[in-house]
Amino acid sequence: MAMKLKFNRFRKDVLDASLWLSSQGYFGSSRGSGGNVSVRIDDKTMAVTPSGVAYRDMSDDDICIIGLDLAACQVKRNRRPSMESGMHSIIYRKRSDVNAIVHTHQIYGSVFALINTPIPCLFDEVSLSLGPVIEVVPYAFSGSDTLARNVGRTLAGGANACIIQNHGIVALGRTLDEAILHAELLEKVAHIYCLALSTGKPVTTLPESSVQKIARMHKAQAVKK
Repeated sequence: MAMKLKFNRFRKDVLDASLWLSSQGYFGSSRGSGGNVSVRIDDKTMAVTPSGVAYRDMSDDDICIIGLDLAACQVKRNRRPSMESGMHSIIYRKRSDVNAIVHTHQIYGSVFALINTPIPCLFDEVSLSLGPVIEVVPYAFSGSDTLARNVGRTLAGGANACIIQNHGIVALGRTLDEAILHAELLEKVAHIYCLALSTGKPVTTLPESSVQKIARMHKAQAVKK
């Protein structure tokens, strides 16, 4: 009973985060099921959104509890864990400091996914949270092992967000609130950078000394396996 109640709490947290992200347009459509959200329950288990269920129709019971080795623990009948569960799993296994992941299709982040352009160090408060550069992960088919490995390799160095080429973005956090904040910060800086580039004028980045300082801080926080 205690374990069931524990799982219920994590299910509710994932559902609440998913509904908020959907309502704010981070999944690209309020009627669809794009994107995914997860939280680490312990060193062997995570709660993750199901595949193919519209967020507006989702309930706590639809959230899947599965092993980080992708072995199913508790999955509602006719529900499959997100097709990107492998990507979530590899991040948790490489980053013991990460307890929550959101994968979204937000508008301005997706602009840079299409032009295959990383976002440089523009604001220290953003870069301190996300990393010195918001890298673009090479494209691989959605849900594939190759995509999971590409994302895991990029984020193993300590960054808390990345852009996936021709796909969307991934943001990490110690908590779901922090992961969502990092998705918001990425969208903020992507929006501003997009507008700045559209002027045709040079875009100033942070001084190299600040970039190196931020890189050292993130490298020190990284947990590699």
